[in-house]
Amino acid sequence: MERQLVECVPNISEGRRPEVVEEAVAVVRRQGAAVLDVYRGAGTNRSVITMAGAPECVERAAFSLIEFTKGAIDMREHQGEHPRMGATDVCPIVPVQGVSLAECCEMARRVGERVWNELGIPVYFYEENASSPERRSLAVVRSGEYEGLPRRLEQPTSRPDLGGAVFNARSGAVAIGARPFLIAFNINLASADVRLARRIAERLR
Repeated sequence: MERQLVECVPNISEGRRPEVVEEAVAVVRRQGAAVLDVYRGAGTNRSVITMAGAPECVERAAFSLIEFTKGAIDMREHQGEHPRMGATDVCPIVPVQGVSLAECCEMARRVGERVWNELGIPVYFYEENASSPERRSLAVVRSGEYEGLPRRLEQPTSRPDLGGAVFNARSGAVAIGARPFLIAFNINLASADVRLARRIAERLR
């Protein structure tokens, strides 16, 4: 039988306290998932943890990481240059080998339900788990960022898929969903002109 492998790439809203990021990585490893890469950004105050492993290990690790960030990160104090809406901002689940995208959707749904039911953190489902075509886009789901969540919760059409109108001031909200592989990279510009950066980004997209 072909070995089953799933990847998960949670982005957490902490990049300036190395000890917190290190403990987040330890939480993932304790659940049996392999940590493939850790990118910690001080300017963005954000870290990206790439993990992989058997589906059950990755599923446990994803939930455990979100549980850890609930206690370790207070969004009321967060400052950073990257869009974000929660302590664990986004948690994509990606099929690698012997697992279908549909099975990863089921994993994402289970993780999301546990996050809301056990941790009280509102959940937006995005990408393959999106509840509407518009919500496939992370940019749409994260519109307004953490600071805009209370206003978004006032509108039934922009409320989370799980959590209703409840605002979790400490943890914000998390986007969870299954998706195919995504390649992302950073470009350092010898300029402070934001308009130039946006023009380049528009052409690349």
